[in-house]
Amino acid sequence: MLASRTSCGHDGAVSRRQILITPELMLRAYRAGLFPMAESRGGDRLYWLDPERRGVLPLRGGFHMPRRLLRTVLSDAFQVTADADFPGVIAGCAAPGPGREDTWINPEIERLFLALHEQGHAHSVEVRRDGALVGGLYGVVLGGAFFGESMFSRARDASKAALVHLVARLRLGGFTLLDTQFLTPHLSQFGAHEVSRADYKRRLNAATSLAAAWRAAPDPAALEAELRALRPDGAAR
Repeated sequence: MLASRTSCGHDGAVSRRQILITPELMLRAYRAGLFPMAESRGGDRLYWLDPERRGVLPLRGGFHMPRRLLRTVLSDAFQVTADADFPGVIAGCAAPGPGREDTWINPEIERLFLALHEQGHAHSVEVRRDGALVGGLYGVVLGGAFFGESMFSRARDASKAALVHLVARLRLGGFTLLDTQFLTPHLSQFGAHEVSRADYKRRLNAATSLAAAWRAAPDPAALEAELRALRPDGAAR
């Protein structure tokens, strides 16, 4: 989920069995529409979730880009990269923060996603200010689907900048599905909405059959053009 989860309610939890979870099992689960989370940072169990309602963020024809945010993203306020510090991003997402004393990312989650990243299946977007990591997000890629897991921010607009850069890269790479897992007020301002489980799985099946390409370092001019295209008028002023 592209927002912090403070605890795991058991709505939609489809399994609590202790089984050996491998990166390969994780990929099969995502392809089937499931995703894992722990009950807390200190929890030793993972739960498979399959919510009745699923959050998705439109990549085209529905993404909302505030003009002020576009100005920020196009300025030199932040330095944005992808896949430059995956461990730092997942550690930032797992760390406690104001209003988030505990998280759902336990050491087992970290281990599994680090392995997926090493295999080329999990990716991150990093946001820095003056060299310091101040925000970012990470998720899993299968075909033309990106499964957003979590994001964090230590500076105003840092996580928003990460999300906008993610969307621009996904559009450039031919992705069709950005799964946010749950809907939050933070995501709804960008046009995220809920769909039924059946609708989500139809979209999932179509997206995972595509041959999309993750663009960690796209051509700067193409990236800027895609960022501007996220606003209907393309304007930052």
